[in-house]
Amino acid sequence: MKRQITTHEEQIVSLNKIAGQIRGIQRMVEEKRYCIDIITQIRSVIGALHRAEDEIFRKHVEGCVVTALKGKSEVEKMKKINEVVEIISRFRKGAA
Repeated sequence: MKRQITTHEEQIVSLNKIAGQIRGIQRMVEEKRYCIDIITQIRSVIGALHRAEDEIFRKHVEGCVVTALKGKSEVEKMKKINEVVEIISRFRKGAA
């Protein structure tokens, strides 16, 4: 595992809310709630996860990637560039 330069503690609040939303969805399923209501809540969680993902990715680029690009190591620069290209490619394919 690589040493983490950037932190994401501010995302803990959002992730805890998401966890609560998921528990709520589980209760809705157990209570046999209306399908569309369950789907609506699932979409809400997906949106919240996307927002958390976006923020973490933004901080990665602003912190980890910028630090590598300002550094002297051409190898580290290329690693970060390749890493960003690879993750964007995965996002486009819809892969996790």
